[in-house]
Amino acid sequence: MGSNVVKVIELVGESDHSWEDAVQVAVKEAAKTLRGITGVEVMNWTGQVNPDGDITGYRADVQIAFRVDN
Repeated sequence: MGSNVVKVIELVGESDHSWEDAVQVAVKEAAKTLRGITGVEVMNWTGQVNPDGDITGYRADVQIAFRVDN
C-alpha cells in the first residue's frame, strides 16, 4: 500500500476583472510548473480602490495543494 504526500504553496493572483478571476489566474500559473494539483483554498481577498470608490484591481491570496511524486 502506497502513501500520498501533499504539499501546499501560497500564491497571490491578480486580476482587473474579479476576485474569482484572480483565483483562476493563480491556479493557471501554478499549473504551468506543478503537476497533480488537487485543490485550492482562498485565504484572503483584497482589492485596489480609486478615489471615486471603484474597485480597480482584485487580489486573491490562495493556497494550492498538489501531490508530491514518490
